[in-house]
Amino acid sequence: MSKILELIKEYRTISIIGMAKNVGKTTVLNHILSKARGKYTLGLTSIGRDGEEYDQVSFFPKPRIYVEEGSYIATAKEALLNSDITKEIIVTTGFYTPMGEVIIAKALSDGYVDLAGPSINKEIAEVCELLLELGSDKVIIDGALSRKTQASPSVSEATILSTGAVLSYNMEETVKKTVFTVKLLSIEAEKDQEVVKVAESILDTARLGFIYKSKSYKSIRIATAIDSSKEIVENLKDVTHVVIKGVITDRLIEDVMKSTNKYKGVTFLAEDATKLFLKEETFLKFQKSGGIFRVLKPINLICVMINPISPLGYSYDKDEFLTQLKKEINLPVFDVIGGD
Repeated sequence: MSKILELIKEYRTISIIGMAKNVGKTTVLNHILSKARGKYTLGLTSIGRDGEEYDQVSFFPKPRIYVEEGSYIATAKEALLNSDITKEIIVTTGFYTPMGEVIIAKALSDGYVDLAGPSINKEIAEVCELLLELGSDKVIIDGALSRKTQASPSVSEATILSTGAVLSYNMEETVKKTVFTVKLLSIEAEKDQEVVKVAESILDTARLGFIYKSKSYKSIRIATAIDSSKEIVENLKDVTHVVIKGVITDRLIEDVMKSTNKYKGVTFLAEDATKLFLKEETFLKFQKSGGIFRVLKPINLICVMINPISPLGYSYDKDEFLTQLKKEINLPVFDVIGGD
């Protein structure tokens, strides 16, 4: 069995996320589709629009997605019309995109498809469930530029990260960025289950909350936690955990660090690692100063796929790129161009 199939065999929903356009994410998807032929019935969707003939950022031709007869596709109406498979429309979802309603169809022939799924996590999760109910053994979610949300455990059970030469002319820079992304996506879960329950209670009704040593808590009702540094700083006395719904940004963490030392030893608890929008410098500074990041739901990152060739006309030494990443990352690393 292919190494990649071996890695995904336990999971029903798998997301593929890219660190940038042209890192080989669609090639990874096509690789999985080719290896799964005759072994699994697959369901496919994407987060947002990712089905253009030409990349909307670089304008290079994109690899097309080739599916096997019997596959299920959840895609927007316009993208479905662009697909050259013979198809049977199974269900309309009531979820709308700029390319029309998301429709689930069954491929009655092999052929190329365009994917343009929902852009909201809740809708993607429901689409995945529908694809499984219809008979898909596994559902693959194709990501879009700068969107890591489909890696959220509320959407997919396992995640594959794609990285590649397009990130930088300098291979060491690409390795550094990739290693940090893996570190960020692999943030540990909060182990104290009593804290987890209290945090979930806070997030049911509020976007910001504080848990005390006694496990009592306080909720703060605000429109968004993005600019909540003032509220955080004012409420850190005797706090063990700050619970934040939504994204945690550099500015929020920097503002807290500038305003007080009371964050030291306090755990900042995110819903999951896709909510951490942090630069490496901010992340490391916070941790070195005594701050702690944890998540309620950990992401299951199962491997990293690399593309050593950039469409901008340069490439890395494939073996050196693989070796450097394998040295730094405690996960399987594969070359997407060379396959398994």
